[in-house]
Amino acid sequence: NIETTMTTITRAKEIALLNGLSEEEVLDRAGEHLIVMNDLDELHRFFADGMCEQILSNRAAGRDTAWILPFGPVGQYPYFIERVNRERIPLGNVRFYFMDEYCDENGREVPQDHPLSFRGKLHAMFSRIDRALLPDLSNVLFPDSGNIGELKERLATEHLCVTYGGVGIHGHLAFNEPEPGVRNSDPRVVRVNYTVTINAIREGIGGNLENFPRKALTLGMNQLFAAEKMIIFCRNGVSSIDWANTVLRLALFGTPGDDYPVTYLKQHPDWLVVTDRETLKTPILI
Repeated sequence: NIETTMTTITRAKEIALLNGLSEEEVLDRAGEHLIVMNDLDELHRFFADGMCEQILSNRAAGRDTAWILPFGPVGQYPYFIERVNRERIPLGNVRFYFMDEYCDENGREVPQDHPLSFRGKLHAMFSRIDRALLPDLSNVLFPDSGNIGELKERLATEHLCVTYGGVGIHGHLAFNEPEPGVRNSDPRVVRVNYTVTINAIREGIGGNLENFPRKALTLGMNQLFAAEKMIIFCRNGVSSIDWANTVLRLALFGTPGDDYPVTYLKQHPDWLVVTDRETLKTPILI
């Protein structure tokens, strides 16, 4: 019994066992907690359609919509914006809480015109939404030096429909990287460790590690887990680099632990992982 075995072995051996599962075994064991898309485009469309459908459903029931959202993955936002404009979906009753933002050594968020600023990129995307449909900008929040001390209390009063998120190579959710007690974390400034290298090779900066931001403002795991539902998107996203195949299996089956924060996902009462066929594949070398 693999579940019994994994409670008594090291993480390295657990990962070896999980990576040895066939694609069919992963699908069978995960059941309703896993959805597999054909490719990244289908995954991004699924994300965008889910957002739109929830807004429409909540509006029909006379409810507001409040989410926690990532700025990674981002491929869903163009599809979301296109459908909002095409179907005239008003966003006035939607509150967007984004997970994180880079900051300097003093905890001050990078300027919006910084090439790595999540805020800057998001606002550039949202500028394509018809003005009549736009949300109030006070309802589009990123953690920053001015609100980081207030977000815990503000989010505690929200009815959060969904936490949407991506997952990093070391299982981080938002910028909650491995650290003791990470499951009980709240909004704070963190030092970015495991994420820097992989981000530096895919952000168009040529692997410039020395000048990459080494701190970030982030929501804590307590806030992410406070939503009614958690939907985590786990995909390689970079052609020919199979970095997410292992963390997908850990998210689904790994023993909960601070070394891979996403392993706590299974403690949420309503959770789902969405991936694509490439990321589901069994690694060539185990």
